[in-house]
Amino acid sequence: MFARLTRRPVVISLVLVASALALITLVPDASHASLPPSVDGQPLPSLAPMLEKVTPAVVNISTKTRVQVRDPYFDDPMFRQFFGVPNSPRERVEQSLGSGVIVDAAKGYVLTNNHVVGGADDITVSLQDGRNFKGKLVGADPDTDVAVVQIPATNLQALPMADSSKLRVGDFVVAVGDPFGLSQTVTSGIVSALGRSGLGGNGYQNFIQTDASINPGNSGGALVNLHGQLVGINTMIFSPSGGNVGIGFAIPTNLSGEVMRQLIATGKVNRGNLGVETQDITPRIAQILGLKATDGAVVTRVATGSAAGDADIQVGDVITAIDGKPLHNAQELRNAEGLLPVGSAVKLSVQRNGSTHDVTAKLVAEKLATLDGDKLDPRLAGVTFNELSQNQRGQGVAGVGVGAIRAGSPAAQAGLQANDIVVGVGNLRVPNLRTLQQLAGVNPQQLVLVVAGEDGVRYVDVR
Repeated sequence: MFARLTRRPVVISLVLVASALALITLVPDASHASLPPSVDGQPLPSLAPMLEKVTPAVVNISTKTRVQVRDPYFDDPMFRQFFGVPNSPRERVEQSLGSGVIVDAAKGYVLTNNHVVGGADDITVSLQDGRNFKGKLVGADPDTDVAVVQIPATNLQALPMADSSKLRVGDFVVAVGDPFGLSQTVTSGIVSALGRSGLGGNGYQNFIQTDASINPGNSGGALVNLHGQLVGINTMIFSPSGGNVGIGFAIPTNLSGEVMRQLIATGKVNRGNLGVETQDITPRIAQILGLKATDGAVVTRVATGSAAGDADIQVGDVITAIDGKPLHNAQELRNAEGLLPVGSAVKLSVQRNGSTHDVTAKLVAEKLATLDGDKLDPRLAGVTFNELSQNQRGQGVAGVGVGAIRAGSPAAQAGLQANDIVVGVGNLRVPNLRTLQQLAGVNPQQLVLVVAGEDGVRYVDVR
């Protein structure tokens, strides 16, 4: 079970066991039980000097999200009028806690997770020195779970970013954050694995795995090397119970840093795109294509004018490696493609008619068709709909994405959120943008959107 690390604070009671205390009396001289100050004339190593420079750059982030409360009785205007209930929408406030890392002291940029601050109405950043600031969301990328917050603060201390590609399995690392709503906590361990992916969810994954203890509340916190340099942003754990079992994951700085630069520059991330749709190779497909193995991804569609088309990739080709790294399935290709920025040149190993050759393709930005909501229905003014990305379509997702939504618009008040996916309008299924566009001017008396989001499928009644 994979768990995000944002959590409301809980109180942990630590009970001192009398028998454990009694053990101290068994030691004739307590001074012999302590560690010596030096060994062979050399002082014992300590992380304290490094952490003195690191911990001021790790912050606590608390958020408040106002969620409209829906009720079939109180949503009825006649019911409200009869019982004298105010027309103003009823809300509840959800609160959460996480962590963040100051990466630019001059401009006040804080790097954290999207699931810590995404969709929040209020963001408060608390520094180690006791100062609190209201944070401004610069941008967020759900696909990599990276977000950037800015605070209007001076005298900040930032963490330098290391080249995470130089990490090795076995390197010592230290995790810093605010688990369980406690004050700042430091844990240490090693890098257990690199390049972890396929851990659930639809995002792009290239995680650092560590056994440094990571718990709820550590989301967005720092994973640093022994030089005090940032190597990763802690994001989730594998846990059957919700607690730490020694398997945690962090987003490497080479990925989070690139996403951060794009979010600061444009507020969004433009990913490279090959312009192909692929599928896994089953034993039956392998037999039809005359393949000896089922590793790789078979091309089922090549977009006109795409990078793949320019590289002479054709339907029926099998892509077996990207930049020399073997591909086992279509998901690995989508993941590798989505982690590379626009303009990247990639080498693809392609198998066709029993022979393998290498081609080079230059990734271009994916262009998604968009549609303004007010062209569909006046009640959808302030909403921008967009075609789903190739990555989403490749994973079998159908519908229309909500690209942006104006705060205070009727749809926003009804609970529609950016990055939601509209899968239906009333009883009509909406598999793509073209189908939604055909509803322009219909203006039904009751406009109910069937929406898929992070919490599952829900109905949004827009008035």
